[in-house]
Amino acid sequence: MTCDKDIEKIYSLRAEIFKALSHPIRLKIVEYVSKEEKSVGEIVKYVEAEASGVSRHLALLKKAGILSDRKEGLNIYYRLEISCVMDFFTCVNKVVRTKLKSNIDLIEKI
Repeated sequence: MTCDKDIEKIYSLRAEIFKALSHPIRLKIVEYVSKEEKSVGEIVKYVEAEASGVSRHLALLKKAGILSDRKEGLNIYYRLEISCVMDFFTCVNKVVRTKLKSNIDLIEKI
């Protein structure tokens, strides 16, 4: 029975990561900081959202272990903690392309 509980815990941890990635702004943030760390101000400007909302998104991504941060004076910089997250983005993009292609195929049949 403990094995089942361990497996359930693993699924719950995986679900937390998927939940953290389940918002378009968070996806945009992850992609933006994937190449180099960015300050909170840079991230806010890039995603064109309110600073308070961006801060909540950053906190959620950090809690999930996707991003990490460092403080330098009054500035906070975020970076991708685990680079393989971008491999997942590549996989998702393949699924999106396939889905879009099937939509185009349907449109052509009209």
